[in-house]
Formats: sequence, C-alpha cells, structure tokens
Amino acid sequence: MTLSHDVAGDGPVLVLLHSGVCDRRMWDAQWPALIDAGYRLVRCDLRGFGETPPPDRPHSDAEDVLALLDGLGIARAAVIGSSYGGQVALEIAARQPDRVSAMVLLCPALPGHEPSAELRALGEREEALIETGDIVGATELMVDTWLGPDADESAREAVRQMQRHAFEVQLAAKEFESDEAVVDLTAIQAPSLVLSGAYDLADFRQIADRLPHLLANADHVELPWAGHLPSLERPSAVTDLLTGFLKEKVPVG
Repeated sequence: MTLSHDVAGDGPVLVLLHSGVCDRRMWDAQWPALIDAGYRLVRCDLRGFGETPPPDRPHSDAEDVLALLDGLGIARAAVIGSSYGGQVALEIAARQPDRVSAMVLLCPALPGHEPSAELRALGEREEALIETGDIVGATELMVDTWLGPDADESAREAVRQMQRHAFEVQLAAKEFESDEAVVDLTAIQAPSLVLSGAYDLADFRQIADRLPHLLANADHVELPWAGHLPSLERPSAVTDLLTGFLKEKVPVG
C-alpha cells in the first residue's frame, strides 16, 4: 500500500513526518517556505491518519516511509519528524543510515522509552473517554495537552480536526498488535537538531535531553515558549530554525 503523500519543489529532498495527533497537514505553514528555500519536499500520512487507510495487518511505519521513498526513486533525504514522526525518523536513520543526510526532531518520541506515570495517566484518561464514546472529549484532551500557550485558535482548530479524524478512522478499523521496534541509535551518523518545548510533558523534554548523548552528531535546543507541537504554535519561528539548520547541513546547489 502506498501512503497518501504530496511531492513538490526541486533540490535536495526533505521528508516531513507528522505527529501522532496530526497528519501531513500539520506542515502547511512550512511547506511553501521550504520549497522557496530550494528543497524538494515529500510529506505523507502514516497509516490510519489523514487520507491513508488504517493498517489491515501488522506493519512498520518506518518501512512504509522507506517504501514510499523507493517508489519515488529517492535514495537519500533529510528527515524532519514531529513527536511520533520523530521516532519514525530515528527508526529509518538507524535501519538505513546511508539514506538519511540530516534530521530535525521536534519533541520526538523514542523507541523503547518507558512512559512516566504522567504520560500513562494521560493515556488512561484518553482511553476512558473513548470507551464511553466521548470522542469530542478525547479530542479536546489532546488539543489541551499537546499545544503550548502560544498556540492560537487556528492551531487549536487544526489539531482538533486532525485528531478527531484520526480517532474516527482508527476506531473503525481492526486493531493489530505490533512489536516495539528495536533499533541501534549508534548506527545513526546524520547531523541532527533536536528541539524540545519548555511547556511539554517531562517525557519528551527528557528524551530530547538524552538524544545528543545517544546520537553521534546531535544538538539539543529547548524552546522556552513551546509545548509539544512548536511547528503549529509558532510556525514562522520553527520555519526559521529549519531553514537555518538545513542551510548549513543540507545546502542547496
């Protein structure tokens, strides 16, 4: 199955991977600016998000993205991942390090991370709301949790629409148990920028703080204004961070 995706622009390839509460539309604000900066962009909906159907068998999102790149004839790319998309980026870079030229990880999740009591409690609240059929309440919980104080109403509405759609699609699908990916982060050689938000849950701040010690070539920057989805909270500020990093690590021309 081919992931629903968009491709535009010319130049070095950037792959944009969305968070687990969004879909590929979360990159709408960065899309034209990165094209104008001279890059060829690919963004996709992972299975069960946006326009991609849910899985019909156990699968790997990292393998899906690699298959998409193979289908597009892309041998090497920089990867930008938000939250769960950051985890997928790490899995891709660990499995096939020669295919990843650079990474930007925004508040990434991490394979094998043991969730804190706070994160487990959030999951339990979400599940309880869903079990009672309160999809609106579960959606609002996600909007309130994952967006920081700088998010305006348009950002909140965007996350609301993307998360509500994901709930509806995934709840109508059959569930599959997939094994947690085991990856060797020491295999990753790509220069990486890890961003975290001062208003994010502690799990993700701790992951971002750890990654420069786990990866061969990574820097960590905490954004004092950000929650968990900085590219939606201050789009232009994140676009500037991305273009500045890419100008140095993935130059155009």
